[in-house]
Amino acid sequence: MFRLTWLFLVSFLALLGAATAASAQDQRQNTPGEFDYYVLSLSWSPSFCEESEERGNSGRAQGQCGGRPFSFVVHGLWPQYEHGFPEYCQRPSPRLDRNIMTSMLDLMPAPGLIYNEWDKHGTCSGLAARAYFETVRKARAAIKIPADFLQLSEPKTIAPADIEDAFVKANPGLSSAGIAVTCSSTRLSEVRICLNKDLQFRDCEEIDRRACRRDQVTMPPLRGG
Repeated sequence: MFRLTWLFLVSFLALLGAATAASAQDQRQNTPGEFDYYVLSLSWSPSFCEESEERGNSGRAQGQCGGRPFSFVVHGLWPQYEHGFPEYCQRPSPRLDRNIMTSMLDLMPAPGLIYNEWDKHGTCSGLAARAYFETVRKARAAIKIPADFLQLSEPKTIAPADIEDAFVKANPGLSSAGIAVTCSSTRLSEVRICLNKDLQFRDCEEIDRRACRRDQVTMPPLRGG
């Protein structure tokens, strides 16, 4: 009888703890400015362009996949919880001024992407639009792209771990637990780097667990000239 009572008590306390944790998360769910850290997502542009062509969407990607030889471009700067993430924190979202959008095209070469990132992620930052995109620019400026990836003229086959190592070596303070490489099919898709709110490197176990598990990925070469 005592054993059954004890097991019931343990189960009840576990459920109560889980409910309390969920409640704590729910209290700030999608509340602007209430998050733990950022993820800066850098997309390997040549992979995006090849995949767009395969899907027959090359026209929509023309700004990014035309004459300029983009390497890593900013996909977004995403507020994160330690577990999970907020999104679409203001509905409807404040209208993004076109001048702000055009000012970001050197880093995020697709108007639709910029508008979407503001609606989905920027509204969760707690910042006004101009301040958010200034933070995106500062976060990108804090990252040094390894030299081997800047002028890639031939396809490169590489292990995801070697991409991580290259970024860690090029960025003092960044650790392998604060970066994740993602892949789509056999290609490199993105490099995701975790940053505190003050844009200092930090570890992020949850992001690291989502990394690409392939032994090797392909980096298509840069386009244009």
